[in-house]
Amino acid sequence: MSKILAIHASPRAERSHSRRLAEVFLSAWQAQHPQAQVTRREVGRALIAPVNEAFIAAAFYPEPQARSLSMQADLALSDELVAELLDHELLVISTPMHNFSVPSGLKAWIDQIVRLGLTFNHTLDNGIAQYQPLVTGKKALIVTSRGGFGFGPGGDLVAMNHADPLLRTVLGFIGIDDVTVVAAEGEESAERTFAQSAAEAEQQLLALARIF
Repeated sequence: MSKILAIHASPRAERSHSRRLAEVFLSAWQAQHPQAQVTRREVGRALIAPVNEAFIAAAFYPEPQARSLSMQADLALSDELVAELLDHELLVISTPMHNFSVPSGLKAWIDQIVRLGLTFNHTLDNGIAQYQPLVTGKKALIVTSRGGFGFGPGGDLVAMNHADPLLRTVLGFIGIDDVTVVAAEGEESAERTFAQSAAEAEQQLLALARIF
């Protein structure tokens, strides 16, 4: 594995716990692979345009090769983001949980990279849509921070966690089924308790950096 794409989704900079933890992994991984490439894409502190009517009309135009120049312009960012994703082997997404889901910038990135004919296809079987993923041979690592405890598997609040399931569903839909989640919980709880959770997450990430 020689190329990592890191998607940073937190609106915060140095105060972001998910960003800091992801960078722990990236630094450790790059130290073991000094010739490898790490590309960082900012979606939390940089505007990723939301999908609009012009985007939809261009993306679903029945003859893609005949798109007008204005349609091509409407899809330019999406084309860039899709090409960037396809060009890397490991996807690292750092994100906080915002209101039980992902920040708006990360959702906008998702909407830009889930593209018919590029990251998925569909056919009709007796009038029922059948979907085929087009992104193969890749892995994903999700590094996330959560305000409270119990949002992970087996936790009391797991039913309220719509962040990890959303990302797993989207990534699986386009073909990335090998997904690992590392979480630090309790950011809004006692500082010492969160510090322990973050330290445990950091150790997990350092161990993963040795095997990815």
